[in-house]
Amino acid sequence: MSQVNLRDSAASTETADRRASARRRASALVHLLIDGSGRLDGKLLDVSQYGARIQLADGVDDLRERQPITVEYPDDDTIRRAGVVAWVSPQAPVSVGIQLTDNGSVALEPVDLDEVTIDAGLALRLAGDRANRWQVLPFAGGTDTVCVAAVAVPAPRVLSGLQRLYRANIEVHLTTNDALRRALSRIYSGNYGSRADGSVSMDRGASIDHGGSIDMDSIGAADEDAVTLCEQLLATATLHNASDLHIDTFEDGVRVRLRVNGQLEDFRWVDAERGLTLISRIKVLSGLDIAERRAPQDGRMRYEHGDVKIDIRVASLPAKKGERLTLRLLARDTDRLTLPRLGMSAHHLELFNAAIRKPHGMVLLTGPTGSGKSTTLYAAIRQLLAEAPLNVITIEDPVEYQIDGITQVEIDQAEKVTFASALRSALRHDPDVIMVGEIRDPETASIAVKAALTGHLVFSTLHTNTAVGAVTRLRDMGVPLYLVAATLRLAVAQRLVRRLCRHCAKAQQCPGTLAAALGRPELEGQLINEPVGCLYCGQRGYSGRLALFEAAPNDAAFAKLISVGAADEEMTALMNDNGLPTITDDATDKLRSGATSAAELLRNVMVV
Repeated sequence: MSQVNLRDSAASTETADRRASARRRASALVHLLIDGSGRLDGKLLDVSQYGARIQLADGVDDLRERQPITVEYPDDDTIRRAGVVAWVSPQAPVSVGIQLTDNGSVALEPVDLDEVTIDAGLALRLAGDRANRWQVLPFAGGTDTVCVAAVAVPAPRVLSGLQRLYRANIEVHLTTNDALRRALSRIYSGNYGSRADGSVSMDRGASIDHGGSIDMDSIGAADEDAVTLCEQLLATATLHNASDLHIDTFEDGVRVRLRVNGQLEDFRWVDAERGLTLISRIKVLSGLDIAERRAPQDGRMRYEHGDVKIDIRVASLPAKKGERLTLRLLARDTDRLTLPRLGMSAHHLELFNAAIRKPHGMVLLTGPTGSGKSTTLYAAIRQLLAEAPLNVITIEDPVEYQIDGITQVEIDQAEKVTFASALRSALRHDPDVIMVGEIRDPETASIAVKAALTGHLVFSTLHTNTAVGAVTRLRDMGVPLYLVAATLRLAVAQRLVRRLCRHCAKAQQCPGTLAAALGRPELEGQLINEPVGCLYCGQRGYSGRLALFEAAPNDAAFAKLISVGAADEEMTALMNDNGLPTITDDATDKLRSGATSAAELLRNVMVV
């Protein structure tokens, strides 16, 4: 004889009772209380825990979307439900959709998916076809709650499926048809959720439970084999605009981290077995020898996610507990590489534009690795190409952005292509502009200076902390100071800081201790913005980055100091006498404007 599970039986009976109760309430009379004042009478057509559809006896002149409203059952004074108007259908018979909010599952404030920082890893756990069919997009959350964007409150069966998938409470945030369509397309790399007319399909009865079962095996993405897991990691890194993806092997598993806006963020932990297959998958795609685990290797691959194309450099490193992989993501889209987007002040932009428009000479960008130097030079090249036809040759290690219409040479020590040899050869090809990714050695420095002296415009980078430090660095590499004075047009120091999220940044008075730490006592008591964290920035408090600059133009007085071998302090004093802002001055101005925070300046800028 089969045994009966009393708990399951009781739960089934309880569910049946609730459904029977809902059916009894359907077609019952209800009152809609508007803002605690006026009242509309209607008939309840459909109802669930999350929403209701009501046919009204009168017109709808007093109703508008997102308006708070109370649903009251006149036959039972104890039943009142709070909600908001989801939609209004003025055609006879007039009806409205109500999203019930008193169960805590619906956020009253709508969300703009075009600006929200979407947690792609979270979203990709839901299969794309299911997200399209349900018209939902999980976009943020933690261990207890997952935020889901939808045009209307999803049916209870959908919410139940999401709860089971994520093992968390589901908080619904309303959005628009177009925004949801664009976000689904962006995340799942397809035109999900669109009709022929471009709108997102959305059933007005979406808040009503029509019954039916859900196959949990089809809710989530496919089983995470090496192929699926690799695709998910690359898609997440691309959608988060990560610059690097780090895979570290430990005894009990593999840690995956992303570098976003210069900050390392934990992404996920993968068990040891799947971690090994993930590493093998990436090595195969990048042309590395999967059998070689005791020697470093370098490879490359290309990845496409929708319209976004990424070149990826892969480096493997044998470690004590297993292989480590680092993937450097190099975007191929250069449309956003423009000087005004970099964050230059009007003064710095004027100096920079004047320098790059000179027919010959050298423009140098200085700063640590990852400070955006190459990005600034790419933006300069794109601006020059937009103004006139030019023969431009770049020599890089590696080529970070691909720009149409120019020749880009990549350094390859194995093929004996060095900065010096490539630069020497490039001069035979009649270039108007030459960009050298980095001046690393005396030979490259000597050739670059001579190229600037013989009628070419040369762009390059150096690793120094200040703009005037470029002069000292060239002198240390053996370049005669008279040649530096004759060829240098502009030296620019650059740093990157995170930009505060404009949705949640909070103003506060700058305390004296902080002003002193910044080296700017005059800031005490002034209003500055600090990070908070919200859905739009993924609780980071920051969204994107901006650059800080200091520029030292080589005028007659500056050239004289260079020629006599003046110390950095003397050249910095000349900058101050001429009213040229230092990088700390630029940082302070951007702190006052609310663009970044004091913590970012203390972390990234050398305060003097």
